[in-house]
Amino acid sequence: MKAVIIEDMPSALELLTKDIGDYCSEIKIIGNADGVVSGAKLLRKLQPDIIFLDIMLGDGTGFDLLQILPDLKSKIIFVTASDEFALRAFRYAAVDYLLKPIDPEELVTAVKRAKEQLEHSQESIQLLNETINKPNELPRRISLHTLEKIIVVEIKDIIHCQAEANNTIFYLKDRPKVFVTKTLKYFDKILEPHGFSRIHQSHLINIEYIHAFLKKDGGYIKLNNGDEVPVSVRKKAEVLDLLAKM
Repeated sequence: MKAVIIEDMPSALELLTKDIGDYCSEIKIIGNADGVVSGAKLLRKLQPDIIFLDIMLGDGTGFDLLQILPDLKSKIIFVTASDEFALRAFRYAAVDYLLKPIDPEELVTAVKRAKEQLEHSQESIQLLNETINKPNELPRRISLHTLEKIIVVEIKDIIHCQAEANNTIFYLKDRPKVFVTKTLKYFDKILEPHGFSRIHQSHLINIEYIHAFLKKDGGYIKLNNGDEVPVSVRKKAEVLDLLAKM
Protein backbone atom coordinates (compact mmCIF):
# COMPACT_ATOMS: atom_id res chain seq x y z
CA MET A 1 0.00 0.00 0.00
CA LYS A 2 1.24 3.47 -0.91
CA ALA A 3 1.05 6.23 1.70
CA VAL A 4 1.64 9.96 2.02
CA ILE A 5 2.33 11.80 5.29
CA ILE A 6 1.25 15.42 5.70
CA GLU A 7 2.83 16.75 8.89
CA ASP A 8 4.44 20.13 9.67
CA MET A 9 6.62 19.03 12.59
CA PRO A 10 9.90 17.48 11.34
CA SER A 11 10.37 15.43 14.52
CA ALA A 12 6.82 14.02 14.29
CA LEU A 13 7.29 13.26 10.58
CA GLU A 14 10.56 11.44 11.29
CA LEU A 15 9.05 9.40 14.11
CA LEU A 16 5.90 8.41 12.18
CA THR A 17 8.00 7.44 9.16
CA LYS A 18 10.19 5.24 11.37
CA ASP A 19 7.18 3.64 13.08
CA ILE A 20 5.54 2.83 9.75
CA GLY A 21 8.77 1.25 8.55
CA ASP A 22 9.14 -0.77 11.77
CA TYR A 23 5.54 -1.92 12.29
CA CYS A 24 3.72 -1.66 8.94
CA SER A 25 5.96 -3.33 6.38
CA GLU A 26 3.11 -3.51 3.85
CA ILE A 27 3.12 0.29 3.54
CA LYS A 28 5.47 2.22 1.27
CA ILE A 29 5.73 5.96 1.92
CA ILE A 30 5.82 7.68 -1.47
CA GLY A 31 5.89 11.31 -0.35
CA ASN A 32 5.36 13.85 2.40
CA ALA A 33 4.36 17.48 2.75
CA ASP A 34 4.31 20.04 5.55
CA GLY A 35 1.18 22.09 4.83
CA VAL A 36 -2.12 22.56 3.04
CA VAL A 37 -0.70 24.07 -0.16
CA SER A 38 2.24 21.69 -0.47
CA GLY A 39 -0.01 18.77 0.47
CA ALA A 40 -2.56 19.65 -2.21
CA LYS A 41 0.19 19.90 -4.85
CA LEU A 42 1.61 16.53 -3.81
CA LEU A 43 -1.74 14.75 -3.79
CA ARG A 44 -2.61 16.06 -7.25
CA LYS A 45 0.47 14.22 -8.52
CA LEU A 46 0.22 11.04 -6.45
CA GLN A 47 -2.61 8.62 -5.72
CA PRO A 48 -1.81 7.08 -2.34
CA ASP A 49 -3.92 4.38 -0.75
CA ILE A 50 -3.59 6.04 2.68
CA ILE A 51 -2.96 9.59 3.85
CA PHE A 52 -1.65 10.24 7.36
CA LEU A 53 -3.05 13.74 7.84
CA ASP A 54 -2.18 16.07 10.71
CA ILE A 55 -5.12 18.26 11.70
CA MET A 56 -3.21 21.41 12.61
CA LEU A 57 -0.81 22.54 9.88
CA GLY A 58 1.24 25.71 9.58
CA ASP A 59 -0.90 27.22 6.78
CA GLY A 60 -4.29 25.83 7.77
CA THR A 61 -5.91 22.55 8.78
CA GLY A 62 -6.30 19.09 7.35
CA PHE A 63 -9.93 19.97 6.64
CA ASP A 64 -8.81 22.86 4.40
CA LEU A 65 -6.81 20.35 2.38
CA LEU A 66 -9.81 18.03 2.02
CA GLN A 67 -11.94 20.94 0.82
CA ILE A 68 -9.38 21.72 -1.88
CA LEU A 69 -9.47 18.06 -3.01
CA PRO A 70 -13.11 16.97 -2.44
CA ASP A 71 -12.85 13.97 -4.79
CA LEU A 72 -9.90 12.39 -2.96
CA LYS A 73 -10.29 8.60 -2.87
CA SER A 74 -7.49 7.80 -0.40
CA LYS A 75 -8.24 6.35 3.03
CA ILE A 76 -7.51 8.97 5.68
CA ILE A 77 -5.97 8.46 9.11
CA PHE A 78 -5.97 11.73 11.04
CA VAL A 79 -3.08 12.49 13.37
CA THR A 80 -3.69 14.85 16.29
CA ALA A 81 -2.20 16.13 19.50
CA SER A 82 -5.50 17.71 20.46
CA ASP A 83 -7.55 17.51 23.63
CA GLU A 84 -10.62 15.57 24.80
CA PHE A 85 -13.00 17.63 22.66
CA ALA A 86 -11.17 16.59 19.48
CA LEU A 87 -11.23 12.95 20.57
CA ARG A 88 -14.98 13.22 21.18
CA ALA A 89 -15.36 14.63 17.66
CA PHE A 90 -13.60 11.60 16.17
CA ARG A 91 -15.97 9.26 18.01
CA TYR A 92 -19.08 11.06 16.73
CA ALA A 93 -17.76 11.16 13.17
CA ALA A 94 -16.49 7.54 13.30
CA VAL A 95 -13.22 8.57 11.68
CA ASP A 96 -9.87 6.85 12.37
CA TYR A 97 -7.25 8.86 14.20
CA LEU A 98 -3.89 8.53 15.93
CA LEU A 99 -3.06 10.52 19.05
CA LYS A 100 0.45 11.95 19.40
CA PRO A 101 2.77 10.54 20.62
CA ILE A 102 1.71 7.60 18.47
CA ASP A 103 1.37 4.17 20.05
CA PRO A 104 2.72 1.48 17.65
CA GLU A 105 -0.17 -0.89 18.45
CA GLU A 106 -2.71 1.84 17.62
CA LEU A 107 -0.82 2.56 14.39
CA VAL A 108 -1.06 -1.09 13.34
CA THR A 109 -4.78 -1.19 14.23
CA ALA A 110 -5.52 2.04 12.34
CA VAL A 111 -3.74 0.78 9.22
CA LYS A 112 -5.63 -2.52 9.40
CA ARG A 113 -8.94 -0.66 9.66
CA ALA A 114 -7.97 1.65 6.81
CA LYS A 115 -7.39 -1.36 4.54
CA GLU A 116 -10.80 -2.77 5.40
CA GLN A 117 -12.91 0.34 5.83
CA LEU A 118 -15.34 1.97 3.47
CA GLU A 119 -14.54 5.31 1.91
CA HIS A 120 -15.55 8.13 4.24
CA SER A 121 -18.34 10.35 2.97
CA GLN A 122 -17.85 14.09 2.68
CA GLU A 123 -20.73 14.44 5.16
CA SER A 124 -18.81 12.42 7.74
CA ILE A 125 -15.69 14.58 7.34
CA GLN A 126 -17.86 17.72 7.54
CA LEU A 127 -19.34 16.43 10.80
CA LEU A 128 -15.85 15.94 12.20
CA ASN A 129 -14.86 19.48 11.23
CA GLU A 130 -18.04 20.97 12.74
CA THR A 131 -17.64 19.07 15.99
CA ILE A 132 -13.99 20.04 16.48
CA ASN A 133 -14.82 23.69 15.81
CA LYS A 134 -17.63 23.70 18.41
CA PRO A 135 -16.00 22.04 21.44
CA ASN A 136 -18.56 23.40 23.93
CA GLU A 137 -21.60 22.09 22.05
CA LEU A 138 -22.91 18.54 21.95
CA PRO A 139 -22.97 17.35 18.32
CA ARG A 140 -26.43 17.02 16.77
CA ARG A 141 -25.42 14.22 14.39
CA ILE A 142 -23.47 10.98 14.43
CA SER A 143 -21.81 8.81 11.76
CA LEU A 144 -22.83 5.15 11.58
CA HIS A 145 -20.76 2.44 9.85
CA THR A 146 -22.96 -0.13 8.13
CA LEU A 147 -21.65 -3.10 6.16
CA GLU A 148 -22.09 -1.19 2.88
CA LYS A 149 -21.60 2.49 3.66
CA ILE A 150 -21.21 5.25 6.24
CA ILE A 151 -24.30 7.32 6.96
CA VAL A 152 -24.81 10.41 9.11
CA VAL A 153 -28.03 10.68 11.14
CA GLU A 154 -29.61 13.19 13.51
CA ILE A 155 -29.23 11.97 17.09
CA LYS A 156 -32.75 13.18 17.94
CA ASP A 157 -34.11 10.73 15.33
CA ILE A 158 -32.62 7.68 17.09
CA ILE A 159 -35.45 5.90 18.93
CA HIS A 160 -33.50 3.02 20.42
CA CYS A 161 -30.50 0.75 19.88
CA GLN A 162 -30.26 -3.01 20.30
CA ALA A 163 -27.13 -5.11 20.73
CA GLU A 164 -26.59 -8.05 18.39
CA ALA A 165 -23.32 -9.82 19.21
CA ASN A 166 -20.60 -7.18 18.68
CA ASN A 167 -22.86 -5.08 16.47
CA THR A 168 -25.74 -2.66 17.09
CA ILE A 169 -29.12 -2.24 15.41
CA PHE A 170 -30.35 1.37 15.27
CA TYR A 171 -34.11 2.01 15.14
CA LEU A 172 -34.69 5.44 13.62
CA LYS A 173 -37.61 7.80 13.14
CA ASP A 174 -39.08 7.75 9.62
CA ARG A 175 -36.41 5.49 8.09
CA PRO A 176 -35.46 1.78 8.06
CA LYS A 177 -33.40 0.28 10.88
CA VAL A 178 -29.63 0.37 10.45
CA PHE A 179 -27.16 -2.44 11.26
CA VAL A 180 -23.93 -0.89 12.58
CA THR A 181 -20.60 -2.65 13.05
CA LYS A 182 -19.78 -1.34 16.53
CA THR A 183 -20.83 -2.50 20.01
CA LEU A 184 -23.71 -1.10 22.04
CA LYS A 185 -21.20 -0.24 24.79
CA TYR A 186 -19.42 2.08 22.37
CA PHE A 187 -22.63 3.99 21.62
CA ASP A 188 -23.78 3.98 25.25
CA LYS A 189 -20.88 6.27 26.18
CA ILE A 190 -21.52 8.60 23.23
CA LEU A 191 -25.31 8.88 23.50
CA GLU A 192 -25.77 9.03 27.28
CA PRO A 193 -25.29 12.86 27.36
CA HIS A 194 -28.11 13.16 24.80
CA GLY A 195 -30.76 11.64 27.08
CA PHE A 196 -30.31 7.95 26.30
CA SER A 197 -30.67 5.31 29.00
CA ARG A 198 -29.25 1.76 29.05
CA ILE A 199 -32.31 0.02 30.52
CA HIS A 200 -31.07 -3.47 29.66
CA GLN A 201 -27.77 -5.08 28.76
CA SER A 202 -28.96 -5.30 25.16
CA HIS A 203 -31.02 -2.13 24.88
CA LEU A 204 -30.36 1.62 24.86
CA ILE A 205 -33.36 3.94 24.52
CA ASN A 206 -33.96 7.62 23.81
CA ILE A 207 -36.11 8.71 26.75
CA GLU A 208 -37.89 11.28 24.54
CA TYR A 209 -39.66 8.37 22.81
CA ILE A 210 -41.00 6.65 25.96
CA HIS A 211 -44.75 6.07 25.70
CA ALA A 212 -45.56 3.87 28.70
CA PHE A 213 -44.23 1.39 31.25
CA LEU A 214 -45.74 -2.09 30.96
CA LYS A 215 -45.68 -4.29 34.07
CA LYS A 216 -45.76 -7.62 32.22
CA ASP A 217 -42.90 -10.12 32.59
CA GLY A 218 -40.90 -7.95 34.97
CA GLY A 219 -41.29 -4.72 33.05
CA TYR A 220 -41.15 -3.30 29.54
CA ILE A 221 -40.87 0.20 28.09
CA LYS A 222 -43.27 0.86 25.22
CA LEU A 223 -41.86 3.40 22.78
CA ASN A 224 -43.72 5.81 20.50
CA ASN A 225 -43.03 3.66 17.44
CA GLY A 226 -44.77 0.70 19.10
CA ASP A 227 -41.62 -1.25 20.01
CA GLU A 228 -41.51 -2.84 23.46
CA VAL A 229 -38.10 -2.97 25.15
CA PRO A 230 -37.42 -5.12 28.26
CA VAL A 231 -36.18 -3.54 31.48
CA SER A 232 -33.55 -5.51 33.40
CA VAL A 233 -34.18 -6.32 37.07
CA ARG A 234 -31.26 -4.20 38.28
CA LYS A 235 -32.41 -1.24 36.17
CA LYS A 236 -36.09 -1.33 37.15
CA ALA A 237 -35.84 1.08 40.11
CA GLU A 238 -33.76 3.51 38.05
CA VAL A 239 -36.29 3.38 35.20
CA LEU A 240 -39.26 3.93 37.50
CA ASP A 241 -37.48 6.89 39.08
CA LEU A 242 -36.80 8.29 35.62
CA LEU A 243 -40.47 7.94 34.64
CA ALA A 244 -41.58 9.68 37.86
CA LYS A 245 -39.54 12.73 36.89
CA MET A 246 -40.94 12.98 33.36
